[in-house]
Amino acid sequence: MTEKLLPGKIEGELSAEGLRFGIIVSRFNSFITERLLAAAVDALERAGAASADVDVARVPGAFELPLLAKKMALAGRYDALIAIGCVLRGATSHYDYVCSETARGLQLAQMDTGVPVMFCVLTCDTLEQAIDRAGLKSGNKGFEAGLAAIEMARLSQKLRAGSGAAETSSTSSAGGAKRRKK
Repeated sequence: MTEKLLPGKIEGELSAEGLRFGIIVSRFNSFITERLLAAAVDALERAGAASADVDVARVPGAFELPLLAKKMALAGRYDALIAIGCVLRGATSHYDYVCSETARGLQLAQMDTGVPVMFCVLTCDTLEQAIDRAGLKSGNKGFEAGLAAIEMARLSQKLRAGSGAAETSSTSSAGGAKRRKK
């Protein structure tokens, strides 16, 4: 009889104490982005982040978020970043380019640096949709991004330290994958 598979768990806790966060905020559509920022800061504060451990940088628009996210990640001062923006569909294809390149750039920033970058860029068809996602009907995506930043920072910290269920002892000959300690 074979033993039932019990996979190990690797989870990030929701304690921001001792972590450093950078928040990059687009000034474009500030009516929305300021609400998202306030909620992200609220999430970090409720989880124990200190004021001295949270920096806020502002950029002109969503398209500029990836460059500053990468520069902040490379600075080595942050455990996680939150990129906040709001892009509303207009009459031209400009919306499509800004949305896709912003998402691509933020993903590249985190993949290139290993620092988690939370994507809190609303891409909405209407102002009403954006308002709903910034605190009215659909909760606040800024608060969700704050919580996600904490969780990803803790998870990354665990994996760097090799603690918990992620601990390994031997390397498999197939592709270098590591096996969990028993």
